[in-house]
Amino acid sequence: MNSSRRIVPLLAPSLLAADFGNLQHETERLAGSAADWLHCDVMDGRFVPNISFGIPVLQAIHRHAQQPLDVHLMIEEPQQYLAAFRDAGAANITVHYEACPHLHRVVQQIKALGCRAGVALNPHTPVAVLEDIIADLDLVCIMSVNPGFGGQSFIPNTLRKVAALKELIVDYNSSALIEIDGGVSLDNAAALVEAGADVLVAGSFVFNSPDPVATLATMRQQLNALVAETQPAR
Repeated sequence: MNSSRRIVPLLAPSLLAADFGNLQHETERLAGSAADWLHCDVMDGRFVPNISFGIPVLQAIHRHAQQPLDVHLMIEEPQQYLAAFRDAGAANITVHYEACPHLHRVVQQIKALGCRAGVALNPHTPVAVLEDIIADLDLVCIMSVNPGFGGQSFIPNTLRKVAALKELIVDYNSSALIEIDGGVSLDNAAALVEAGADVLVAGSFVFNSPDPVATLATMRQQLNALVAETQPAR
């Protein structure tokens, strides 16, 4: 893996923080924005203490979305629903390490469906648990808040965890992207990218702002400038 050049990080606004009463409008106004993916948090009230939305809502989002849907399954027994979420429009499917006793099998099922396969880690779960599967992953989602609710404060230890995960990815020559989910804002975006993050999920910071599209544009400008400053001279 060539780590000499830093890729421009991807932005994935989380629709969990959008106006659920007007999801078509929320989705369509992001079409020409700086968003690269649309992040969709699916919660079952069992794995996490909240219920968000499921397959019918994802289908509705997909009908109006221009960006790939980055689907984060915060649910028990995700293997039962993988094909249904793919059919609903998921381009990426991320399952939780903590919810999958047979994780390798689930990852292979996701890949067989033609989706990017991701694994999410709760704040208390060390990155070392992925050592035997990191080479098979397309994406690792580091939870920088406790999963289940939007609007939480960023956990500072995430920066150390991202750096450790980056080392693991390099050591195993993996192509997995590092995604950060929870409490992401302009205050910590640059530090996360410096630590090794490739994808930033931002929910409340984007959708609670007066103009979500402008907020995403500001984040993009900041990240582009950061990457330009750190590229090696030719």
